[in-house]
Amino acid sequence: MEWRRTNGWGTRLLAIWLIATGSLPWLGAHIPQAGPILSLLAIAAGVLIFMRR
Repeated sequence: MEWRRTNGWGTRLLAIWLIATGSLPWLGAHIPQAGPILSLLAIAAGVLIFMRR
């Protein structure tokens, strides 16, 4: 099985969203307005993946 690197912005944003969503509770970091920021990031990633960019 060969691993392929994805160059799409949607996949990159999705990776950032997953890392941020998973790590914030563990780090105990309080970021003001983290919910809306993560929601916008998820929407942007979804749109870009849907458009295959």
